[in-house]
Amino acid sequence: MRNENDFFATTAKGMESLLAQELREMGITEIQEKRAGVAFRGTLEAGYRACLWSRIANRILLPLRTFSAPDADALYQGVRSIHWTDHLTSQNTLAVDFSSSHSALTHTYFGALKVKDAIVDQFRTLQGLRPSVSVVCPDLRINVYVHENQATVSLDLSGESLHQRGYRKEGSKAPLKENLAAAILKLAGWPRQDQGAFLDPLCGSGTLPIEAAMMSLRMAPGLHRSYFGFLGWLGHVPVLWKRLRQEALDCQVSGSKIPKIVGYEGDFRAVRAALQNLERAQLRGRVHIEKRDFSHCEPIASHGVFLTNPPYGERLGDIQQLKGMYRQMGDLLKKKFTNWEGYIFTGSSDLAKSIGLKPAQRFVLFNGAIECRLLKFDLY
Repeated sequence: MRNENDFFATTAKGMESLLAQELREMGITEIQEKRAGVAFRGTLEAGYRACLWSRIANRILLPLRTFSAPDADALYQGVRSIHWTDHLTSQNTLAVDFSSSHSALTHTYFGALKVKDAIVDQFRTLQGLRPSVSVVCPDLRINVYVHENQATVSLDLSGESLHQRGYRKEGSKAPLKENLAAAILKLAGWPRQDQGAFLDPLCGSGTLPIEAAMMSLRMAPGLHRSYFGFLGWLGHVPVLWKRLRQEALDCQVSGSKIPKIVGYEGDFRAVRAALQNLERAQLRGRVHIEKRDFSHCEPIASHGVFLTNPPYGERLGDIQQLKGMYRQMGDLLKKKFTNWEGYIFTGSSDLAKSIGLKPAQRFVLFNGAIECRLLKFDLY
């Protein structure tokens, strides 16, 4: 009988149901939505598959043990009771992420230090040697979350947040995280059955068009990543990971079969970054990015998805100055994009009113701590 494990996939608040649906599409059936994540059960293959294919998740955790941790000593003893020699050697490197809520232990650095001490003290006792700490690409990243004085210790199989696909080195001034971009695209029904085009008239460093192309091509978002948290783990099964990567390569769609995907951007520096990101994502020739002011954009097909993430005054621009941009965007949609679906993602309700169109639907998502809305406009 195959060994099964409990896993936990973390994500931003508001994206849990999208993540749950994504995991079901991977063939994972034992799923339970939680706050800011989804618990699921399966073999190690399920965990690897989630790391490779999830566009929505931040991290894939493999819980090892849950225990009471009302104070630092209890945390230390609980962590030390885990057989760490099953997971790493004294020659390996490790890192610890610690967080807590509604608990006596609140200091994240102190909590991480106690966890690290428990692990290295166990190695010293058993072997006289200890693993070292490395915050950059450690062999093993350990995640500890204490909620209401109950600590859950997990291995972070992702190692780094999964929104880091590996193609973005340089962003625009306020780049959209890749997994948030993927969630927005999912809510917009992308990729389309009708092969409609995709246009982002304010594409910044190209995140939305790139994610749209990866989805249309069935390109696994983890294919370009060179580092995962499980690669240095003693429980890693290289032959399984190699097979899953090859399957992902084999199932990609030919570039000639995907719809037209275009991004415009008025800032030449952002255009340069977008083109570099396209090159790293191996999407050259499959996505068109050019320098063009959004007010001059035209429909690129008879129908499709007009989707953009304009500035909304939190980090870029000023609310009063941006109202004119939003009014222009509403006029553009009304006058030029008949038979398209329009989507605007914004964190400002005041600016949303300036669009001058009544949304057919609203979806709530969080961009960091900012509560945002994805507004859908039917343009018939």
